[in-house]
Amino acid sequence: MRNKRKLLIEQLDQKLKPFQKTEMVLIPDKGWIHTIRTALNMTMNQLGNKLKTTRQAVKRLEDNEVKGSITIKSLKEVGEAMDLKFVYGFVPKNGSFNDLINIKAEKLAQKIVLRTNQNMKLEGQGIGDEKLNETIKDLASEIKRDMRKSLWD
Repeated sequence: MRNKRKLLIEQLDQKLKPFQKTEMVLIPDKGWIHTIRTALNMTMNQLGNKLKTTRQAVKRLEDNEVKGSITIKSLKEVGEAMDLKFVYGFVPKNGSFNDLINIKAEKLAQKIVLRTNQNMKLEGQGIGDEKLNETIKDLASEIKRDMRKSLWD
């Protein structure tokens, strides 16, 4: 099961590789629909005609996009009407899914090891920094390998 999950994560990272630079894309203040429509010199009436709706409905779509309350269905319809392909997805904020898992595993391992070490210190049995770092690294590897559900708590 571990190898299958690892393979799935690697495949996911490969599929999303073309989207890694999307973090550099800034969403226009007036939204994509308005920005693209005006760049193409298309009026709200013209887009409304393509969508078989009114100018006011187009204005609502544009406003809803800016507010973040537009539906995926509406975005797809607008894309079709403007001869565009609508694309959506999720990409990790920093690097790949593998990187995300590594970061989460290290944070969880550090939390567990430091909490345990604190209790051991109170009993006079704490470990040194070098051993502490090694233990964190080992536990992080184990957490990542097992892909514990606690990784996402």
